[in-house]
Amino acid sequence: MSDTADQSPKITCYLKTYCGWSEGVRAIMRKYELEYEEKDIIANPAFRWEMEQKTGQPLSPCVEINGKMLPDVSGEEVEAWMVENGLVKGSEAEPDAPIDASCSPEQHAAQARMEAEEQGGQNGAAGKIVFLD
Repeated sequence: MSDTADQSPKITCYLKTYCGWSEGVRAIMRKYELEYEEKDIIANPAFRWEMEQKTGQPLSPCVEINGKMLPDVSGEEVEAWMVENGLVKGSEAEPDAPIDASCSPEQHAAQARMEAEEQGGQNGAAGKIVFLD
């Protein structure tokens, strides 16, 4: 683990499978070589429910670090919080993905394809409206 404080923080990330904001959070975790638990709120609706219960709101990504919940954050905000709280030492290294960008059209299309495939296998679920936020 590079450029981190002596003790590794306990990190849980509530992320979407395909999402620019979620990928920004992942990029920060990779940049600082941090171990974290990823809870995909699209692949497992129970994780979305858990996130909403913990944060009191439905927006993602949300990142819990050592018991402190950061709701509806970008990778840039997560990095700033960790630096400010001494969990990592600031680094000028560039992350491997944008850390402050919404979903690209490609990410939206991939998410829609995945959801359509899942719905297609659920007998009679055709025509269900799927909202992407």
